[in-house]
Amino acid sequence: MVFSGQSDFMKKLKKKPKFKRQGEKIIKRLGRKWRRPRGNQSKLRMHKKSRGFRPGPGYGSPKSIRNLHPCGLEEVLVHNVKELEKIDVQKHVCRVASSVGKKKKMDIIKKAGELKIRILNPLKKEKV
Repeated sequence: MVFSGQSDFMKKLKKKPKFKRQGEKIIKRLGRKWRRPRGNQSKLRMHKKSRGFRPGPGYGSPKSIRNLHPCGLEEVLVHNVKELEKIDVQKHVCRVASSVGKKKKMDIIKKAGELKIRILNPLKKEKV
C-alpha cells in the first residue's frame, strides 16, 4: 500500500509506550532494554496498575504499514545495478547492501540518479 504523504502513514501508526525493564531506575547497570519480569512476587509480572507496560500483540502495527520505511514506501535491498531496474519509483526506496564496495556503490548511485530512485544510504562526503 502506497501512502500519499507522511501524515497518512503517521495516522495509521499508534503511539506505543516505552517498555521499561523492571528496576532500571534503581540499578543503572540494567539498562533500558526490555526483559520479561520473572520474580514470584513481581507486580509488573502480575499486571498491577501503575507498574508499567508489558509488550503484547495488541501493540502491533497494522498489516498495511508493517515493515515499511517511515516515508511510507517499501525498502528494497540492492546488490548490483541490474536489481535497480526492477524497482518501481512509486512504491519502493532503495538501500545498497553493506557487502557492496565503494566503486560498485558509486555506479549504483549514479544509475539511481538517472532512474530517479531514492537511496537511503548514499555515500558520505569525506572531509578534506
